[in-house]
Amino acid sequence: MADEQTLKEKTAKGLFWGALSNGMQQLLSLLFGICLARILSPDDYGLFNMLIVFTSLAALLQESGFIVALINKKKATDKDYNSVFWFSCSMGCLLYMAGYLAAPWIAEFYHAPELLWGARVMFIWFLFGCTCTVHNAIIIKKLMVKERAKADLTAYVLSCIIGVAMAWKGMGYWSLIVQMVVQGCVSCMMRWYYSPWRPSFQFSIEPLRTFFPFSIKLLLTGLFNILNNNIFSILIGRFYTKSQTGYYAQGYKWGYIAYSVIWGMVNNVSQPVLAQVADTPERQQQVFRKLVRFVAYVACPAMLGLAFVAPEFISVTVTDKWAHSIPYMQLFCLWGIITPINNLFTNAIISRGKSNVYMYGTVLLDVVQLLVIYLSAPYGLICMVSNYIIVNYCWFFVWFYVLSRQIPLQLKDLIFRDILPFALLTGAGIAVAYFVTEGISNIYFRLLGKIGVVGVCYLVLLYLSGSVMLQETLQHIRKIFNR
Repeated sequence: MADEQTLKEKTAKGLFWGALSNGMQQLLSLLFGICLARILSPDDYGLFNMLIVFTSLAALLQESGFIVALINKKKATDKDYNSVFWFSCSMGCLLYMAGYLAAPWIAEFYHAPELLWGARVMFIWFLFGCTCTVHNAIIIKKLMVKERAKADLTAYVLSCIIGVAMAWKGMGYWSLIVQMVVQGCVSCMMRWYYSPWRPSFQFSIEPLRTFFPFSIKLLLTGLFNILNNNIFSILIGRFYTKSQTGYYAQGYKWGYIAYSVIWGMVNNVSQPVLAQVADTPERQQQVFRKLVRFVAYVACPAMLGLAFVAPEFISVTVTDKWAHSIPYMQLFCLWGIITPINNLFTNAIISRGKSNVYMYGTVLLDVVQLLVIYLSAPYGLICMVSNYIIVNYCWFFVWFYVLSRQIPLQLKDLIFRDILPFALLTGAGIAVAYFVTEGISNIYFRLLGKIGVVGVCYLVLLYLSGSVMLQETLQHIRKIFNR
């Protein structure tokens, strides 16, 4: 019972600090993003977006699935940490050399000569990121969410200040590239500061061999995921104009910011907590459902509400020059509801030691999504994105089937008790807000009115329905202020 209480407290603290960190980070992202979007052009964002896929691939290759392997290992040793550290450093150096040499090809592929040195500067992040793989794993494993929050916030604030200053000085897409490099470097240094572990000149291939069967499946799965998640950026950047790429990137950005807040809260605790209770399927089922309920409790009002106010939000914040990005923003808000839930499924599957099942399921998902995107291409970008998101919703049932064979889950409980009630309450709030604000002509008042009415309606309906999630949230807040 004591262990259960400790785990519950750690999870609650992790969720709180995850929420605080990601909430603050995304609030800052909102403010700095508004500043940058007002200064920079769609072409600047388009150029930057063309490089994102390469940094994502490099980050994955650097850690090669070993972070999750270290987290899941009950008693990781110094030998394990050192082996992964030196492997990651080697990969980082090799990846930077490869990226440096490949920069001319990248620029030619996108018909953008500006990307030659843009790519070479952006890839400097590889050299820093490789050195904090183990430190990040230890911070996650020990549920040091507070320390991770401080590191991420410090890095983000400093990088955003530099990015905005460079944009103000007329440095265009370079401001986005330098911002990303600074954020990655500072974040890495802060993880070194907070992590209790330090490397030594000790390397053994044996731990890597032990981790390899598990990690290689995560690596291959991650590669497919990154290619799949960035397929639009690759295709749009190759076959459409820089402006069209920029509109898509701007719409995706705002939907992704909201999603990141939600997933950031849960991601900090879900993998280690699910791994700790993996020996008891019944208890893991309870933890999993609690996490799903929390995600739905936060994601439904946040994502549906943001989709609802998207026209006013874009107009007020980044001006009407970005109006073409509104449909993409709304679609990715819908994507932001189901994706964190699907991520919980995959974390639970991995915690059961089923990395092979996770790999096969993800590869199949990616193949289906790529096929759908290809078949949708003649009907336009909006159709491609819509069908891509529909596939993600359908895959919820695939992940459920896989996990239900490992722990005692019921589909009706997940849908009708853990997810759908929060969506229906949000929908009711949006309906009320639509009729209340329909006649407001001032766009600022209409935006604030929509947000206020949806928020108040949602909280009132939660209270009237006796929501346990609301009660637990209020109790935790009281504990924090009473300390």
